[in-house]
Amino acid sequence: MKIVVDAMGGDRAPAVVVDGAVQAARDLGLEIVLVGQRDAVQAELDRHDTAGLPLTLVHASEVIEMHEHPAAAVKAKKDSSMVVGMDLIKQHEADAFFTAGNSGGALAAALFRLGRIRGIQRPALSTVFPSQTPHGHCFLLDIGANTDCKPEYLLQFALMGSVYTERVLGVPNPRVAILSNGEEEGKGNQLVQDTVPLLKASTLNFVGNAEGKDIPWGLADVIVTDGFTGNVVIKLAEGVSKFLIDVLKQEITSRTLSKVGALLARPAFDEIKRRLDYREYGGAPLLGVDGVVIVGHGRSDALAIRNGIRVAAKTAENQVLEAIKSGLADYI
Repeated sequence: MKIVVDAMGGDRAPAVVVDGAVQAARDLGLEIVLVGQRDAVQAELDRHDTAGLPLTLVHASEVIEMHEHPAAAVKAKKDSSMVVGMDLIKQHEADAFFTAGNSGGALAAALFRLGRIRGIQRPALSTVFPSQTPHGHCFLLDIGANTDCKPEYLLQFALMGSVYTERVLGVPNPRVAILSNGEEEGKGNQLVQDTVPLLKASTLNFVGNAEGKDIPWGLADVIVTDGFTGNVVIKLAEGVSKFLIDVLKQEITSRTLSKVGALLARPAFDEIKRRLDYREYGGAPLLGVDGVVIVGHGRSDALAIRNGIRVAAKTAENQVLEAIKSGLADYI
């Protein structure tokens, strides 16, 4: 399994990207192709003992920065690490691509260089979300690729999310719900109301509407929404989880008796922190483009990079791309 990694993508690239890539090569036995500015990437590689590790470096002279307009940057910077990396996937020289760089740039580069899967109208960014399902998470999409959607887009998001959840997350016949402002059929904006009949008519395991509170409580395995709403949900969840952990830490350390209790409960607190830690999930699959593309958080550290590479490998290994292509006919 060969994974292309955008060595220049992320707030602390290339240092943490190289750290994570070395961990992935060592721990997971994956072949890693680092794409980026040769001197900068090599300097980071020299900090590690990489003897015997399947790591190679492909030079790309340009970088798509976080502040740049995605489409314009992709068109202007044809020798950027993101574009060169995508071309390796297009030329079938590697199995999957991972970046923690500009997410809009990743979307634009994937669309321009790889194109969409035939029949898919819009790709979707997606993420694993902690929940009270038996497997401990649900799958949420779209989380930012498409702020304005049509019912047909959401139907296809549901298909892609269902395939990914079954193939990669190991959930048989995943339950699919659409995010709305009420559980009852008939609730929701016009987009939701127009999408529900399409979901009901499909062969997906559609279970109806889900409110925001239902996402962590395990009502469904796949939650479908438009990119604007999904992005708000994700950012709110990140903020609330960090806030609760910080408040809990402040309260525990403010009293001696609480400190004693905290020592006894530390394994439970560590597990809660792990389940809420975005780094454990690695990255967001960009579903619907004709190649395996995983987009990590811009502030990813080495652990997040390692796990993002792991997700990329697992997505390719479980043939999610092929399953979505065949699923267009099987599910709808």
